[in-house]
Amino acid sequence: MVCRDYPDSPLLGVSVLVRRGSDVLLVKRGRAPLAGQWSLPGGLVELGERLAEAAAREVREETGVTIADIASLGFEEIIERDEAGQPRSHFVLAVFSARHAGGEPEAADDAANAAWVSPDNPDALPLTAGTARVLAAENAP
Repeated sequence: MVCRDYPDSPLLGVSVLVRRGSDVLLVKRGRAPLAGQWSLPGGLVELGERLAEAAAREVREETGVTIADIASLGFEEIIERDEAGQPRSHFVLAVFSARHAGGEPEAADDAANAAWVSPDNPDALPLTAGTARVLAAENAP
C-alpha cells in the first residue's frame, strides 16, 4: 500500500496482543501484505488518532472484541521487497498488549478469520514473522 501524499514514506500502524486467560486473539489476514497468514489484530492509524485509540478501534473493527488495560510493548517493522530488492511496502507498527473486555471474535473488516488460540503451540498456524516474535517474547520464561 502506498500513501498518495508520501509515497516514499513508511505507514504507521498498530498491532495488539489481546489476552483472555492464557489464550491470545489472532486474525487470519484477508489482504496483502501477508494474506492468509495469522497475526495480531491491527491496522493503520488514522490522522489525529492516538496510538492506543487506534489499537482499540482496530481490534473492535476486525474482530468485534473490546479491550482494556492497553500497554505498549514496543515496535515492529514490516518491509516487503520486490525481486530486485526494492521496497514494495514499509509499515512501522506500534505493538500493544491488552486484556479482553468483551465480545466474541468474528472476522470483519479485512480479517478472513478471528479466533482465540493458545500460544503454547506457535507452529499450529502460519504466523507472520512479527507475530511469532511478539508471542515468543511475551511467553518466554
